[in-house]
Amino acid sequence: MEFELWMLLIFPLFFGMGWLAARLDIKELISESSALPQSYFQGLNFLLNEQQDKAIEAFIEVVKVDPQTIELHFALGSLFRRRGEVDRALRMHHNLVDRADLDDDKRQQAIFELAQDYLKAGIFDRAESLFRELHHTPYAKPALEFLLELFQKQHDWLKAIEVAQQLVQMVGHPYSEQVAFFYCELANEEIVRGDLAAAREHLQQALKTHPNAVRATMMLGDIEAGAGRFEAAISIWKNIEQQDARYLPLVAERLLQAYRKLGREVEGLGLLRDYLRKYHSLDLMNVVFDGVLHNEGSSAAYALVREELQRNPTLLGLDKLLEARLLEVPMDRRADVELVKDLVHKRTRNLATYHCAHCGFKARQFYWHCPACQAWGSYSPRRDEEAGVTA
Repeated sequence: MEFELWMLLIFPLFFGMGWLAARLDIKELISESSALPQSYFQGLNFLLNEQQDKAIEAFIEVVKVDPQTIELHFALGSLFRRRGEVDRALRMHHNLVDRADLDDDKRQQAIFELAQDYLKAGIFDRAESLFRELHHTPYAKPALEFLLELFQKQHDWLKAIEVAQQLVQMVGHPYSEQVAFFYCELANEEIVRGDLAAAREHLQQALKTHPNAVRATMMLGDIEAGAGRFEAAISIWKNIEQQDARYLPLVAERLLQAYRKLGREVEGLGLLRDYLRKYHSLDLMNVVFDGVLHNEGSSAAYALVREELQRNPTLLGLDKLLEARLLEVPMDRRADVELVKDLVHKRTRNLATYHCAHCGFKARQFYWHCPACQAWGSYSPRRDEEAGVTA
C-alpha cells in the first residue's frame, strides 16, 4: 500500500480528538472526586500501603461525613466481620437497619448481613430470628443455608431437618442425603437414651428420605445385633451391596462376628471372600485374612494375600503380604523379612488414611461427618492408596 500525503493531515486530527476526550474525562473525574470526602482518599492510601487499621478508621470518617454512602456501610461491616471485629460489624449493620430512609432491597440486605454478624458472634437466637425474616425475599436460599449451619452447630437436628427439607423443595435432591444424616444423628441420641424403637423410626425415615443411606442401614443392623438377633442383622447389612458396595468393608468385621455367633463362621467367611473377589478393598482383605488365618492356617492366609496382590498391586497389600510371610519363614530368615516389612510399613503409613473430598483433611479412621470442614458423607470408604490419593 502506498503512502498518501493526505494521511499526514489525519494523524494530527486523531491526536487532537484523543487529547480532547482525555481532557473531558479528567475534568469529569476531578468533578466527581471533589464530591468525595478527604477521608475517602486517605483510606484508599492506607489500603494501598497495607495499613488496614488506619484505612478502616478513615472509612468510618467517610460514613460520618456522608450518610448516603450506604455501600460503604456494607463494605465496612463485611470487612469488620471477616477480621473478627463482630461488635463493629453489628454497629454498622444495626445503623443501616435502623435508617428510616432505606429502601426495601437495602433493608433486606442489611438484615441478611446483621444475621451473619449474630451467627459469627454465637448469638444464635437473634441470628435465627433475622434469617427467618428473609423467607420471602431474594435472600431466602442463602438465609436457609445459614440456618442449616446454625442448627447443626446447636445439634438441633429436628430444626435442621425442617430447614433442609425446605431447601430440598427449593433446589431439589442435593439436600436429601444431609436430611438422612440428621435422622441418623437423632437415632444416635435415642440409642444413648435407650429408646431403640424411636431410633428405628428415625433410621427408617432416613432410608425413606435417601434410600442409599448406608449409615442408616449399618445402624439398623447394629441395633439387631445388639439385641442378639444376628440373623436379622446379617440380612440388613447385606443390603449395603445394593446401596453402595464400596461401604461393605465397614461392616465386614460385623458380618463375620455375627456368623461366628451363629456358629456359621465358615459360611460368613465365604460371603466375605465373594465380596473381596467382586469389590477389591484393603480393609475387606484384612478381615478376610484374619478369618482365613484363624480357620485355615498361615499358608492359606499367605496364598490369599499373594493372589489379591497380584490382582490389585498396592504398597498396603505388600505390607500385608510381608506380614503373612513372617508367619511362614523359619526363624533364622525372619530378620530380613522384618527389615523389609518395617521399611514398607513406614512408607505406607500416609497411604492408609481416609480422605475428605471436600477439604482434603486426612484421618486414620472413617468419618461420616468431616471434623475439619463439617461436610457430610465426604469421606470415601476406600483408603487413600486405593482411591488414587497421593500423600
